[in-house]
Amino acid sequence: MAASPRAFVLRHTRLRPVPGLEEIRLHLADEVLPLWHAVQVETGDPDAALPYWAFAWAGGLAIGRYLRDHPEVVAGRRVFDLASGSGLCAIAAMRAGARVATGADIDALAVTAIALNARANGRRVTSIRRDVLDEEPPDVDIILAGDAWYEAGLAGRVLPWLQQAASRGIEVIVGDPGRRYLPTDALVELASYEVRTSTELEDLEYKEARVYALRPVAGEA
Repeated sequence: MAASPRAFVLRHTRLRPVPGLEEIRLHLADEVLPLWHAVQVETGDPDAALPYWAFAWAGGLAIGRYLRDHPEVVAGRRVFDLASGSGLCAIAAMRAGARVATGADIDALAVTAIALNARANGRRVTSIRRDVLDEEPPDVDIILAGDAWYEAGLAGRVLPWLQQAASRGIEVIVGDPGRRYLPTDALVELASYEVRTSTELEDLEYKEARVYALRPVAGEA
């Protein structure tokens, strides 16, 4: 990138409260297409990924609400936020009393946004940039997976990885508004929330987003 990732994120977003989670503030964008174009220009990559990191997505909002309602889920525990984006779930976990939280994403701008957003909320979140789905699950107590089911290829990699984590005793919490590739047969619903999103990202401004636990794989205790 010609400019630093930090300068780019700050230039194209505004720090503001998250709808429904106003105690958390994130660096968020108003419109996706102008920002996406800016990313393509800045990186020189016409195939640059959609700037997921600049928006609060429905599944992440639901997980944030769930952790606010049930802080005992993460209190004192080591938390891993898969496909972290803005870092919303990791920050919500730290606010709920998590011992440590790590946000992982493959996008360099997302990793920058996680650090900026954590600092804006007075929380410490470790951010890592790599495709963790090619690795063994991390040594943590709980994995949060918000909005990881929008694409068939990604969904097909996420579920086995999460199931592998669960087989090792790691708790898994999933948040999603019911996207096409969500593996509902593998999930147990824990809660449902009406969340406010953007019609630029979703088909409706308000979505019903659900929080799930991972159903034990057949044959496991």
